[in-house]
Amino acid sequence: MTAPISKENIQKAGFNFPGHTEYLAEMSGVTEALMILTSGDLRVALVTTHIPVSEVSKHLTKDNLVAKIKSLETSLKKDFNIVKPKIAVFGLNPHAGENGKIGTEEQQVITPAIQHLKNEGLLVYGPFAADGFFGSHARNQYDGVLAMYHDQGLTAFKALAFEDGVNYSAGLPIIRTSPDHGTAFDISGKGKASEQSMRSAIFQAIDIWKNRRFQKEINRNPLVIQNSENKKDEDL
Repeated sequence: MTAPISKENIQKAGFNFPGHTEYLAEMSGVTEALMILTSGDLRVALVTTHIPVSEVSKHLTKDNLVAKIKSLETSLKKDFNIVKPKIAVFGLNPHAGENGKIGTEEQQVITPAIQHLKNEGLLVYGPFAADGFFGSHARNQYDGVLAMYHDQGLTAFKALAFEDGVNYSAGLPIIRTSPDHGTAFDISGKGKASEQSMRSAIFQAIDIWKNRRFQKEINRNPLVIQNSENKKDEDL
């Protein structure tokens, strides 16, 4: 469990990573980790994280979206013990593009990625407009949400769960959590900061470890599936 860091200060000191997530991914031999913000049943993952908004659309490809959604589904199963997760995917543009009237990323990239995964049997839906999704009860119908960029997902998440939210790095061989807030230098030493998110991050790491142990246990030595059609009547 890592504590908040100042990205500006660490980079001035020669730490050539945007943050903990990217550093731990490289140290673990993983190309990329998936950032998931969690609080209770609310889980918001990000396609892009610490890049300028002007570059977000360049990183949105069908292959990238398919990989992120699969990574989210895998984590929901293994780390959160959800057997058949239901995932909502956001659009990039306002109103999810309005059928191409406010951008074409939804039609050209996001929808094809969703359809591709539906054909593979995943429960993936969208693209949804982020404002309407968080403003309604739709979020309660899904086990995970995939946002296209940092503030699209985290602004609403922190408005709903800032006090006890947890940042989880999925896709790593290790379990890594952290509080969902920054260093808060402006209130340092004043006795105003809440420790709840830090406590939640510790408990979340423990819960994920228990879930992974449970998944290993129930999948150990599985029964071999028998094809009854090949059996003779006398063997049945």
